[in-house]
Amino acid sequence: MIETRKLLAPILSSTFALSFGSLFSSAQATPQTARQALLEMFFSKTPGTFEQHLPQATRAALRKASPTSGASMATGLSAMTSQLSAQGQQLQTFEAGPTLILLENLQTHTKFEVTVERDDLRGDEDEIELAFHGSKDGETQTAGAKFRLNLTMRQESGTWRLDEVSASVGVSLSDPEFLKTMTKNISAGVHTSAGGMSTSAAMSAMNPAIAANESSSIAGIRALNTAEITYAAGFPGHGFTCTLSDLGGMGSGTGPSERQAMLIDPRLASGRKNGYVFALSGCNGTPASRYSVAAVPADPSSGTRAFCSDESAVIRFSADGKANSCLSIGKPLQ
Repeated sequence: MIETRKLLAPILSSTFALSFGSLFSSAQATPQTARQALLEMFFSKTPGTFEQHLPQATRAALRKASPTSGASMATGLSAMTSQLSAQGQQLQTFEAGPTLILLENLQTHTKFEVTVERDDLRGDEDEIELAFHGSKDGETQTAGAKFRLNLTMRQESGTWRLDEVSASVGVSLSDPEFLKTMTKNISAGVHTSAGGMSTSAAMSAMNPAIAANESSSIAGIRALNTAEITYAAGFPGHGFTCTLSDLGGMGSGTGPSERQAMLIDPRLASGRKNGYVFALSGCNGTPASRYSVAAVPADPSSGTRAFCSDESAVIRFSADGKANSCLSIGKPLQ
């Protein structure tokens, strides 16, 4: 029996070692998912990571334009993350589950969440649809507006790379959030009218078309806030931009650049969408560390309130429909 044990010991030891080694090797060889690559691309502090997940043709163009473009982008993204932390905002990323990114500010009781609505993997291509949600004190601030970002990741030389980006903003007139917001506006308009609010303002509050325009303008402000942060991170030498066309360029057939970052849809980049006029201002300094954005009704039939925001990403409004009032004394959107 002792001899048998002596003979079996090295065999069992060798078998265990081989099995453990095989399992370890298998764990080490687990390929990166497109979602992991996306998070690594935008949040890794390792130099060159952002550029690594761009198509080879785009990388070649960036190197031709600036040999240090990849390092600059990584530095900008790292600085953006540090700035968010300095402002008391907690950033979390998730490699699995319904949430991709969660940004919370415990001081202002605000939350910004990016969720994965669709993740369709087909061979060496993965289409990921992202949705954006904002809330304050547990109450949604989207008012039924839906902002979607569609990303197409493709395998190239064994690495997931971001190949296509498109965005859309929509409002469903039957969405419960939209109906709730419309009801609140109607109630507020009727109540205030009794206390001296003008009849025209009360009628505007009860107009579904105006409510839809206002919801769309709020979504537009959110889209511009997101685009400005992405733009400043991608072009740290420039910082924020006060030129709407710099954030546009979708469908141009060329890659992103400082003059067409391809971050917002063409209508929003034109400065006029769904009855509201959008404008950027306050980009002082090089690089610009601040900006302001405002959306005002194109005419009285389009809306009653003006909406605005800045680098803090807090959205405010003014009842008089004027940008200056909103930017100076606007009330936070509840």
